[in-house]
Amino acid sequence: MNIMIREIERKDYVSVAAIWRDVLGFLSATDENVITTYKKMKSDSRYCTFVADVNGAVVGFVTTAETLAIPYPNGYIKMNGLAVLPEFQHRGIGKMLMERVEKLAGERNASYIGLASGFQRIGAHEFYEHLGYRKTSFWFRKNHEGC
Repeated sequence: MNIMIREIERKDYVSVAAIWRDVLGFLSATDENVITTYKKMKSDSRYCTFVADVNGAVVGFVTTAETLAIPYPNGYIKMNGLAVLPEFQHRGIGKMLMERVEKLAGERNASYIGLASGFQRIGAHEFYEHLGYRKTSFWFRKNHEGC
């Protein structure tokens, strides 16, 4: 199996949208929504998305945003999503995607990498902990009208 981790390209948008929906359960990730969002992200260097390409097919992705914070003047990398198709899990692809994010953090001299993971994603929590990430907080959010 030939696995290549590379930056997302326009031709990958629909495949990534399907992974957002089918693996992560974000039904709002319509093809149109994902295409529109990635076009915006492409023009802003703070956003990066990497895909796992196996023989020309996208089987996973990770998307990040570089964020500034007062306690961390170098900023940090926030992972906004990571997923691998079920039939390609447990083959090192998720780890390869995470290694690419860690390389990005080094390139940007970021203070740390952070992510949120739903309570129900126990397997994902074990995966992150296995890679050396630790639980440090809860993530809170409130939806805003009009967003």
